[in-house]
Amino acid sequence: MKIGFIGLGIMGGRMARNLLKNGFNLVVYNRTKDKSLPLLEAGAEWASSPRELAKKVDFLITMLSTPEVVEQLAIGDQGFLSNLPHGSMWMDCTTVHPAFSRKMAALAEQHHIRFVDAPVAGSQKPAEEGQLLFLVGGKREDVVFCEPLFKAMGKQHIHLGDVGKGAALKMIFNLLLGEAMLAFSEALALGLQLGLEKSTMLAILLEAPITAPFLKDKREKLENEVFETEFPLQWMQKDLQLASISAYEQGLALPALNVIKEVFAQAKQHGLAEEDFSAIFKFLKK
Repeated sequence: MKIGFIGLGIMGGRMARNLLKNGFNLVVYNRTKDKSLPLLEAGAEWASSPRELAKKVDFLITMLSTPEVVEQLAIGDQGFLSNLPHGSMWMDCTTVHPAFSRKMAALAEQHHIRFVDAPVAGSQKPAEEGQLLFLVGGKREDVVFCEPLFKAMGKQHIHLGDVGKGAALKMIFNLLLGEAMLAFSEALALGLQLGLEKSTMLAILLEAPITAPFLKDKREKLENEVFETEFPLQWMQKDLQLASISAYEQGLALPALNVIKEVFAQAKQHGLAEEDFSAIFKFLKK
């Protein structure tokens, strides 16, 4: 089986590396070729466009930034969807909203391509160590077919049901991540204004049952205020926006979500787009 991988950013590049480490034959494409060079040196093959890549593979993985980018690379002028062999598999690991996954599945079916949505829980380090959790939607037989790749790139996969269910749960993951990060940042900013020492607050609050466990991994960033990117703030804002779209589609009011996504949007406008999403603390502190 020859695997194609499109999207070699913070997550995708590390996921592709783990496929190579596990002996898979890999063809890669990225809009900026520089990001592919370590993979090419490790034995991957380069394709100059999604269309060219699709002609060389029978299994495609996409790990991209936004639904719009996925759609453009799938059905644009150099799109992959019409060039994949009939019966091949497309696994989309991009964080999107459920309606979009269902739309892509329908397009794939028109081209006789199988489809699963398989976004991941985990950031840079789990991606590098092959410890990602895959949240999967699709037909059971298709999910079973994908299992060797899940094992190469992750520690576990969970089949949640039909197409769109993986995207749905990943959206909820990131909603909780964004809300918890903002709430903790607000508390920390208020504590500083009240004269409390940051290091003291971090030591106490991060061990308290009121605090989300993932925040311990952000301690160094918050303490030193150096927000080296693991999960870019701009993509957190994007994911919160997608959650608000899905809530609107379901007729559900989520007032806190709609406030929080706009705070992240303001932080992005103030130049923090490419910093880690924990840099929301820096924005609030100002």
